[in-house]
Amino acid sequence: MSLLRPDGLGGRAAVAGIGATEFSKDSGRSELSLAVEAVRAALDDAGLAPGDVDGLVTFTMDTNPEITVAQAAGIGELTFFSRVHYGGGAACATVQQAALAVAAGVAEVVVCYRAFNERSGRRFGSGVQRREPSAEGAALGWQLPFGLLTPASWVAMAAQRYLHVYGLTPEVFGHVAVTDRRYAATNPAAYFHGKPITLADHAASRWIAEPLRLLDCCQETDGGQAIVVTTAERARDLRHPPAVVLAAAQGAGRRQEAMTSFYRDGLTGLPEMGVVARQLWQTSGLRPADIDVGVLYDHFTPFVLMQLEEFGFCGPGEGGDFMAADALPVNTHGGQLGEAYLHGMNGIAEAVRQLRGTSVNQVPGAARALVTAGTGVPTSGLVLGTDT
Repeated sequence: MSLLRPDGLGGRAAVAGIGATEFSKDSGRSELSLAVEAVRAALDDAGLAPGDVDGLVTFTMDTNPEITVAQAAGIGELTFFSRVHYGGGAACATVQQAALAVAAGVAEVVVCYRAFNERSGRRFGSGVQRREPSAEGAALGWQLPFGLLTPASWVAMAAQRYLHVYGLTPEVFGHVAVTDRRYAATNPAAYFHGKPITLADHAASRWIAEPLRLLDCCQETDGGQAIVVTTAERARDLRHPPAVVLAAAQGAGRRQEAMTSFYRDGLTGLPEMGVVARQLWQTSGLRPADIDVGVLYDHFTPFVLMQLEEFGFCGPGEGGDFMAADALPVNTHGGQLGEAYLHGMNGIAEAVRQLRGTSVNQVPGAARALVTAGTGVPTSGLVLGTDT
């Protein structure tokens, strides 16, 4: 069950620095090199030195161990290190882990990072090639023999049911793709900078796994992103105004699997994100109307619509109309469809830029940002705010 009362973390930690590498399709560098570049850039952004860092957090999927990154980046002793599982679902939870550490006094400056050559190296979109014996691998045994081999095919099952239940057509997903690419077109860091699309472009793109078209699926990217978290008090004395962690949450739903939760009572929602939503609203004391900008995990367009519905921005089946109406600025960096696929970490950075007032697609007066992590898996979320 979700929390019965607000937790004690809100307001005790803040994001003080963000840093990234170039987002490319062929970095020509090791994943360790990408991680170190992003970590150093984030520290420089915060006005801190490697010697100030005493904690590191990353993903279980990352190939760059904390101690190796510490050595290569010139970081000394660590009093805290942690990893979070479930792929993109870990993104916001890395900040949550860091915030918990600094709030408890276990560490004072924690850097969260994610780096990979996901285009030129391992390509997640190619599907399951090999799986070591494990409980997770056994669960996939109920899907793979029937041709459900890739993330797109897994999401297509839920997307098809969503369209059927609400009497919609695949074109409804196009509103997410068009919005992301509109913002990416004006973002120099985005891979699709200068390349907006129309609903007609979306509808003309080839099928990947019906009802998903090419433009419903995120790109594959080489790159790294890092986030510096420290106490709210220390952040106030650093280089930029802090982005305060007003709430942070993780969530897994009943009968949860990783991308293949097909045996639930329904497939038209994201119960794991519902768990996150209830906790974020409970702890922050905010509601959808209080959010100025949303950074919603967009590896596939249908799950953006479902997230809007889980968080209460609109009713079930109404996510497409909500996006079409531009009722909330969403993914102002271009998202993973338009900027880069960094397992959601670049989305956290965009939320920080919005609160600093430095985004290339700045929302005037942005003071509260909602950020979500991977969908279809155990996941996480953040509400970040300006220091008041």
